[in-house]
Amino acid sequence: MRGGGGEILLEAVDVGKRFGSVVALRDASMSVEAGTITCLLGDNGAGKSTLVGVLTGVHEPTSGQVRVRGQPVVFSSPREARARGIATVYQDLALLPLLSIWRNFFLGSEPTVGRGPLRRLDIRRCQDVARAAVEEIGVEVRDPDQPVEALSGGERQSLAIARALHFGADVLILDEPTASLGVKQTRTVIEAMERARSEGVGVVLVTHNPRHAHPVGDRFVVLLRGEVVADASADDMSLERLTGLMAGEQDSG
Repeated sequence: MRGGGGEILLEAVDVGKRFGSVVALRDASMSVEAGTITCLLGDNGAGKSTLVGVLTGVHEPTSGQVRVRGQPVVFSSPREARARGIATVYQDLALLPLLSIWRNFFLGSEPTVGRGPLRRLDIRRCQDVARAAVEEIGVEVRDPDQPVEALSGGERQSLAIARALHFGADVLILDEPTASLGVKQTRTVIEAMERARSEGVGVVLVTHNPRHAHPVGDRFVVLLRGEVVADASADDMSLERLTGLMAGEQDSG
């Protein structure tokens, strides 16, 4: 079931970005609603990564504004964006393959028990919470102690998604999550996105593949040479139109 009609969690309003004389974004606008999957599409070099960078504190916009729940914000770093509930899962996932599932899940935020010299890592809690969170997103965990390298690509993506949701993400930005995955693994990631949407999270799927985006998206924003050339709901965006827009064809609506 597709979402829509929720609170606007994150917005880019007429955002421009220059790198010296190069114009990467020109008056780009988009919004992310709670309980929706917004697909940000464009070919390589269209400006997707730059727009995501502006939304998440990697880049400061040259012009325009970013808003969180209607309030203008200026992020100086991705850490500040995360503190406001905006999490990004990149292709490299920031996972350590040789470490266990639960260690990757809590990396840098491990719960402890005891005090002073008796303070120690609460391993049982880490294992139980990690297992429950990943299974809630739709991936069966055979053993939370198994290394992440034993997981499939789709399962690794789902682990990263589950981790972001557990630590309070209201907006979840997924950067090309299906780029190197097969059909089955892609389905695993899509199911994780759909579960996040059902929990009221605003999901942004960044991709250059319209065939992966079209079946799952509630809204489609298409970038072409740094400009938004379309922003339409699923009802108004056929796969043929979406593919044509990305190829630079004139939009007939």
